Amino acid sequence: MAISNFSAAQTPLLDDTVDAFLDHRGRPVRRSNSSGWGSTSFIIAVQIAERFAYYGISLNLIIYLIGPLGESTATAAAQVNTWSGAVSLLSLLGAFVADTFLGRYRTIILASLLYILGLGMLTLSATLPSVGNSGDQNTNNIVAFGQGGFKPCVQAFGADQFARQDPEECKVHSSFFNWWYFALCAGTFVTLWILPDIQENFSWVLGFGIPAVVIVVVLVVFILGTTTYRFCVKGNEKSPFLRIGRVFILAVRNWNTASSAIVADEEARGSLPTESFKQFMFLNKALLAPDGSKEQGNVCSIGEVEEAKTVIRLAPIWDTSLFYAVANAQTSTFFTKQGATMDRSITTGFKIPVASLSSFLSLAIVLFIPIYDGVFVPLARALTGKPAGITMLQRIGPGMVLSVITMLIAALVEMRRLKTAQEYGSVDKPNATVPMSVWWLVPQYVLCGLSEVFTVVVGIQELFCDQ
Repeated sequence: MAISNFSAAQTPLLDDTVDAFLDHRGRPVRRSNSSGWGSTSFIIAVQIAERFAYYGISLNLIIYLIGPLGESTATAAAQVNTWSGAVSLLSLLGAFVADTFLGRYRTIILASLLYILGLGMLTLSATLPSVGNSGDQNTNNIVAFGQGGFKPCVQAFGADQFARQDPEECKVHSSFFNWWYFALCAGTFVTLWILPDIQENFSWVLGFGIPAVVIVVVLVVFILGTTTYRFCVKGNEKSPFLRIGRVFILAVRNWNTASSAIVADEEARGSLPTESFKQFMFLNKALLAPDGSKEQGNVCSIGEVEEAKTVIRLAPIWDTSLFYAVANAQTSTFFTKQGATMDRSITTGFKIPVASLSSFLSLAIVLFIPIYDGVFVPLARALTGKPAGITMLQRIGPGMVLSVITMLIAALVEMRRLKTAQEYGSVDKPNATVPMSVWWLVPQYVLCGLSEVFTVVVGIQELFCDQ
């Protein structure tokens, strides 16, 4: 009887345990003393600070290169685009390091330290002009590595704070993305109205130093929240990069193996090859060892092969997205240079910092997402009968169209700007201000924001909520 009572007393504690999660000391996590929202508040604070630092550099970097460092517009734009591309590619490295070695928590801390080092060196280079372009390039590379660690880890670590197997936590799990992206856009919006003004009208040293201090403070805040975090239990699975890479390596090694042997093997086992199995059949060769056998440990599983095929299927989408990326890259290069040569006066003695114009892009995203969720999706759902209204590919399509319209409007504005410059004889004067209001640029920033909503934000949200 005593044993029965003891078991009954222990049942609530067992039910209270959050499966597949541990606390910072490696102990099982209990719902009664942990809160998903409590821990994500620290993570959202880190995201706001990171956006404050990143956009404090990226959107005004071309002005810094052209102005204090004296580079040409073409050279400066090339450097900014190269740096932005490096940031995106280094996210793959950051994800690999987090999944294979350090975990998301430690990767975020390492990325923060790299950010602090890079911003500190950038502030030093602004203080000492003799450091020159090479020093500035090195500091940007360090910041790129820091961003590469942040980008794939912060959002995913925030998602880890909710147990998707729990019905109650699953309900609030999907709303985390909304608040996370709201914080991201809010941090960007505030940055674009504070730092550019400081950088252009007061001091580049102060404009680079403030983000460094902010990252230091928020890193301390993030570490203080360690006791509240939930950490996913890492299974015995290999990193996705290693699994997928192994499929391609074994497929190449077995290149001379006939694909018919694999099909015959599947039929002998009583399973007919599916349509997916018949696609990209050269990868199916990873299912066999070099001698044609299926030795355990020397071959890949069907799931691993299908994972590799999924990556290949994504390639056309990635290639198509390049056109969107080209248009989006103009916001920190060509659009910024356009605004720098136009009349930015609001009142006597005050001009809009040129990088602040990008705030209209963030504002368009923040304002349009509720319209999309509250108006467009219900209407589309009524017409198509699909829960999401339209498919993800159907969302990307309008985003691409909006990107094209954005560039057409930018070209028309540039034609008018050049015509105005010729009329006033300032076309050959690089630093001359064209008597044309900078408000002409607002439509292209807004359309670029709407393009981002369809092409990036909404698609990511669907993937995130389905995890």
